[in-house]
Amino acid sequence: MMTNTVRGSSAIVGVGTTPGWNSPGFSALDQLGVAVQAAADDAGIRVDEIDGLFTSTLTHFMPALSVAEYLGIQPSYMDGTNIGGSSFLAHLLSASMALQAGLCRVACICYGSNQLSAGGKLNTLTEPSLWELPYSPRNPISGYALATARHMHQYGTTREHLAHVAVSARRWAQLNPDAHERDSLSVDDVLASRLVSDPLTLRDCCLVTDGGGALILVAAERADDYPNPPAYVLGVGEATTHRQVSAMADLTVTGAVHSGRRAFEMARVGPGDIDVLQLYDAFTINIILFLEDLGYCRKGEGGPFVASGAIAPGGELPVNTNGGGLSCNHPGMYGIFAAIEAVRQLRGTAGERQIGGVELALAHGNGGQLASQVTAILGSRSTL
Repeated sequence: MMTNTVRGSSAIVGVGTTPGWNSPGFSALDQLGVAVQAAADDAGIRVDEIDGLFTSTLTHFMPALSVAEYLGIQPSYMDGTNIGGSSFLAHLLSASMALQAGLCRVACICYGSNQLSAGGKLNTLTEPSLWELPYSPRNPISGYALATARHMHQYGTTREHLAHVAVSARRWAQLNPDAHERDSLSVDDVLASRLVSDPLTLRDCCLVTDGGGALILVAAERADDYPNPPAYVLGVGEATTHRQVSAMADLTVTGAVHSGRRAFEMARVGPGDIDVLQLYDAFTINIILFLEDLGYCRKGEGGPFVASGAIAPGGELPVNTNGGGLSCNHPGMYGIFAAIEAVRQLRGTAGERQIGGVELALAHGNGGQLASQVTAILGSRSTL
């Protein structure tokens, strides 16, 4: 087991999001700026007090520089690492280490996207895909469909199992007034929705929305200087396994096996100690894979587990209590919103969807086509 001094050394003292998930006329930076201001207000600070910036976007070549200029700040420490939707959970570790080292005093992790109002037309760099391009895949969904098909073939997972993931997310979203989609959704609705990439249907896919999110972190010894109950960063584990899905060694096993183990070791807790999980659900198969790889069920048993109602409201293992990327929001890279919901559950401010007695929360991010996995464990003061 690795030893470290990062556990509990930093705390999240502010969170913020845009007030909605469809904002025509607002750029990606506008979305980000609204979220940063909301997080600063939540923490009781001014934006110009931020001296550590951790960010990434889908649309900027040098995002940290663009974001700093937009916010009107000149940070003493910046990190623009982009490993997809898991970037912002990885930033939790970078920010914690920077705060611990005294490289900054107030760190901000932030993101914004106008993917919905831009009509999904975001200019991003592409890379050669020698083993994929000849087949004209509709990536990223084709990569996830490939993993889904393999899991179904190898373990007997069914489309009905996948549909239960989407239905569970919608049931949580119906308890969240800020969720983008709250209409009722049944297993039959999911199965009957338009096929996008076999075997995944439209309702197996995440939403496409606008939106921004931000987190404010400080060193743990300063956490009491801020108005909200702090959420301490207890453990963060990272793992990368490939860039192109064709290089994935086993389509049914993700790097979450390693990121989860590393996060649990750093936090000195186990899967059974966690009160609530926020998992990156770009597609329904994600939840099944991550539940298995993080140790919540054996490999191949994720489908029946979710179909039992275990992750839905009232189930034994609350997962994606805000509705997740399938029903709450998904503005291109969702990971930061998993962390924000984890903080709200720890604070006890999640309203009707609040889980009682939350002391430990897990947020898990996924980037690329199951390429980068980051697991973060947050805790209340009693867990230090």
